Amino acid sequence: MRILVVEDEQKVAQALRAGLLGEGYEVVLEPSGEGAYFRVNTEAFDVILLDVMLPGRDGLQVLARIRERGIKTPVLVLTARDTLADRVKGLDSGADDYLVKPFAFAELLARIRALLRRGRAAETLRLGIADLNMDLVSRKVTRAGKALELTVREFELLHYLLQHEGQVVSRDALVHQVWHEPARSATLDNVIDVHIARLRRKVDLDQRVKLIHTVRGVGFVLREDEP
Repeated sequence: MRILVVEDEQKVAQALRAGLLGEGYEVVLEPSGEGAYFRVNTEAFDVILLDVMLPGRDGLQVLARIRERGIKTPVLVLTARDTLADRVKGLDSGADDYLVKPFAFAELLARIRALLRRGRAAETLRLGIADLNMDLVSRKVTRAGKALELTVREFELLHYLLQHEGQVVSRDALVHQVWHEPARSATLDNVIDVHIARLRRKVDLDQRVKLIHTVRGVGFVLREDEP
């Protein structure tokens, strides 16, 4: 599972990173609100730990913008503010949970596990965008009512893109989450490009609305773009 930690206090950020890595999570640190907003729009994460007090744009402003863009990644807000009004403001901005500093690391882990369980429980057995539909039970995929014959890897790749619809998915994320490899390599990058090309031919060939897009130098995104 990939976690984005948005925290400008370096000691706190490094302590969170060390603890989460020790629990088997992949961790990305980001010290600013602007940087966090860019990362969330260009990379896929399973959970975001978001400090409120950040340089520049504060955490709740970032959170509100993220939700406006339709990004549904679970967000756990971390803050020293403990009034009812602060909690309500955080939840109204789109937070899934709220944890007041200082906190026990064990409690943080429990909150993260709860958010991950909630996300899996909420996952529908059918995914789709535009006229593309995926049935996770029968493992059937259709576009405009026509069945698409996908390999196992193509199905897993499309499933991951659908789970992160509208978000740019990096090659690193695909390496870890679809190919289940520990690190990228030039060979694996080529394999990913080949699979994306094949999947794009099956999904988008002869279709007016293209769904699979390459973001040069970053990764790929599944979104509905009118011609």
